[in-house]
Amino acid sequence: MPASATKALRVAVLADSDTRWKWGALTATRVCPGDTEIHLDGYLLRGRATPTARQLREVGVDADSLREVTAVEFLRAMEGAGEGDGEPYDVLVLALVGGGVQAMLHGLGRVWRDRAERPVVVTGYVGVVYEKLADGLLLRHGADLVLANSRQDAERFRAVYEGVGADTAAVTEVALPFLGGAAHAGEHDPYTVVFAAQPSVPDSRKDRTYLLERLIRHARLHPEREVLLKLRSRPGEHTTHIEELPYQKLVQRADPPPNFRLVYGHMGEVLDRTDLLVTVSSTAALESLHRRIPTVVLTDLGVREALGNHHFVGSGCLASWDQLDAGHRPAPDAEWVARQGVAADGGYETAFDEARKRIAALLSRPAGLPPLAPYYTPVTAPGYLPGILARHHLAPDGTPLPGAPAADRAPGPVRQVVRRAARGAYRHGVQRVAPVIRRMGEL
Repeated sequence: MPASATKALRVAVLADSDTRWKWGALTATRVCPGDTEIHLDGYLLRGRATPTARQLREVGVDADSLREVTAVEFLRAMEGAGEGDGEPYDVLVLALVGGGVQAMLHGLGRVWRDRAERPVVVTGYVGVVYEKLADGLLLRHGADLVLANSRQDAERFRAVYEGVGADTAAVTEVALPFLGGAAHAGEHDPYTVVFAAQPSVPDSRKDRTYLLERLIRHARLHPEREVLLKLRSRPGEHTTHIEELPYQKLVQRADPPPNFRLVYGHMGEVLDRTDLLVTVSSTAALESLHRRIPTVVLTDLGVREALGNHHFVGSGCLASWDQLDAGHRPAPDAEWVARQGVAADGGYETAFDEARKRIAALLSRPAGLPPLAPYYTPVTAPGYLPGILARHHLAPDGTPLPGAPAADRAPGPVRQVVRRAARGAYRHGVQRVAPVIRRMGEL
């Protein structure tokens, strides 16, 4: 329903991992119009990457309420909002993988089909889009706003939609919502080098061991420096991607010097003391460039689409450990940086103006919003869409499949214990058992 100037906007965010919760919640605060007060309800989609309490604290984003749900439970909550079960939402942010977004669009289309009014639905990407561009975009088509984190992404997104004859109106240029912090004003004492690790890039033991050995070698070559390995999650936790070979395990077999250590915590706080940020292709590189911190994207393992570092071609940031050991300092290309929505020289506060205007206009439509209309339907993708929806216990028409988890009661203590045990067993299997089986198969 249209929001008045005196009424807080009611916003819901559905996320499936810690990083997507961070993106979704911060996006909600960035794109809501003006200085409007926001009531934020968070929903965490139950799955292999459901964030732990520690991960949620580390993200540092507060919500008025936060609860774990299945896809069917979430749809029933959205169906009840405004229908005798609390006030309706004004904005809904879907911070999910592409398949999750598509399933929710079809499920929400069903629960809202008889509604004259519904929330504005927003989705997008957590960071750099370097793979599955067409697949991910078409799975997100149907939301009212598909956010592009840069001018370059906005152009690519529109080209994909135009190429398949899909409506491009939803594509909205913004920036990454978590950029910020003070600009790098000079070297710290001690000079601090940070390697931003990624859960799945690279994915082989050989390559991950190589990167760890080079980081430790850099620490030995420069004992006057502090060398930090910034990790996303602790052992047993999952983030957006599965991590089969955590660096914590690999470092146990190494012998790092005293000036080398592992760090966790909020990336922004780590960047506060960083003098050189090194990564393979992490979105942390864009956070670092935004703060004018010298930033290196490694070429040691090649410049390859599988690594994602091909996205940084033309950035001026590509370099190897040999070059860094010898004292090389990168000089980012200003034009490339500007096209990535980084706004290192200002303008970041206006990056969300277009999104705010569009949401305000949609909320003020006197006739309400039209039904959700994804590109994928049982007619356009009859061999693909049913499988996407079935993963979330939904039939092709968006209705719950038989046996889908019930939403009429909260899980009891026993069910919660079993769920935690099952999740722990899954993570143990991914991180411990699967690598052993894989090595045995290579014998």
